[in-house]
Amino acid sequence: MAVAPINKVREVVEYALTKIPSEKIHLGIPNYGYDWTLPFVKGTSKATTIGNIEAVQIAIAHGAPIQFDEIAQSPYFTYLLEGLEHEVWFEDVRSLSAKFALVKEYQLRGMSYWQIMQLFRANWLLLDDTFEIR
Repeated sequence: MAVAPINKVREVVEYALTKIPSEKIHLGIPNYGYDWTLPFVKGTSKATTIGNIEAVQIAIAHGAPIQFDEIAQSPYFTYLLEGLEHEVWFEDVRSLSAKFALVKEYQLRGMSYWQIMQLFRANWLLLDDTFEIR
């Protein structure tokens, strides 16, 4: 599934707001993706963490069309490598924009990134366009 599906993130924010004032909540924003080898086996399967740009590069290299899950508000694709099926979920401007909208909708204090070391310039451009950065 998505790294941070918007429907589940919304559930967590709504629950948090029953316990914590909105001005004390920072939304965690992922800045990475996961490359899963299928089939998924609970307790055994592990994903490789990849950058958002790397995800797109993998899709291009394997001719995999990038799809968008409307419920999760997240991009994903599948591809074959050495006879094994892979499923990749990552963040893009659309998925980040949905998360940024939650910050505004619920008037949260702000947001923080889970992984700052993966270069994803589009994120910073969207951030600057969406918020007044202090």
